[in-house]
Amino acid sequence: MPLKIVFCGTPAFALPTFRHLLSQPEFQIQGVVTQPDRPRGRGQAMASSPVKDAAVAAGIPVYQPQKIRADEGFEYFRRLAPDVVVIIAYGQIIPQRLIDIPHLGWINLHGSLLPKYRGAAPIHWAVASGETRTGLTTMQIDAGLDTGPLLLKYETKIGPDETSPELYARLAEAGAPLMVETLHGMANGSLTPTPQDNSLATLAPPLKKEDGRIDWSFTAQKIYNRMRGFKPWPGTFSSFRGKICQLWGRPANIGATFPGERTAAGETFPGSLSERGHRLFAACGGSSVLEIESIRIEGKTRMAIRDFLNGARLEAGEGFGE
Repeated sequence: MPLKIVFCGTPAFALPTFRHLLSQPEFQIQGVVTQPDRPRGRGQAMASSPVKDAAVAAGIPVYQPQKIRADEGFEYFRRLAPDVVVIIAYGQIIPQRLIDIPHLGWINLHGSLLPKYRGAAPIHWAVASGETRTGLTTMQIDAGLDTGPLLLKYETKIGPDETSPELYARLAEAGAPLMVETLHGMANGSLTPTPQDNSLATLAPPLKKEDGRIDWSFTAQKIYNRMRGFKPWPGTFSSFRGKICQLWGRPANIGATFPGERTAAGETFPGSLSERGHRLFAACGGSSVLEIESIRIEGKTRMAIRDFLNGARLEAGEGFGE
């Protein structure tokens, strides 16, 4: 008898696992639960989730509750009586009465090495925090926020220049075989859930627009990490001559020769700018320097630094604001 599964998920991160489970004869996906269609984009047209699109294409029934904790949600799961629920980035907290329905529980694929980076944006915050390793965890969920007992882990390096979208895609693909191994282990009784050590927990809250504002007192490496982590949204931004500008750059090794006024501690004022041979450098904390590689000023398209410098005509002492 195939293992009866209800699949809960919403974004593209869940797709490789969903498609892999569909291809395995030992699993039967009875239904898909995903977030309701939402207005998206500049035109705010209604759009369905990537998981819904994949389910419809595969002929799997789709359920989109506004609130999964409502009585209607309870009746949905009680009627299907799945052996297990696979949940990946679904987007709502699951109440205990739903968790209790499948005898193997609800198995979650989370984008970090739990208990580090519990929450909605573990991949973004791992990159933005300068982590060099991360991974995936499967766990049985409980009524808390990523606090359930652990099952299996997958660990990988984060490349020094890797961005969140790049890591997101890699981890999404790695999650499919990890989930299959987890389901096999749960079904045959070879996996024993292990409680998390809550003293080691860190949080990865939803990203906010303000997270992308550059603090020039940070080192250039820390700013670069946040550039990699907050790509594509909220990005990283500052202000120049009263206008918001989105920035991308990398640490540069010219700190000791950076011109300009210096603080009492001998550091160049954070955010101050220097032009050298059609290249643009910004002073950062710790006597470090960030080379600005591209810039997009509000109301304009992204431009190369040579074009920006030709138009801006930097004055002595100018810099980016916070």
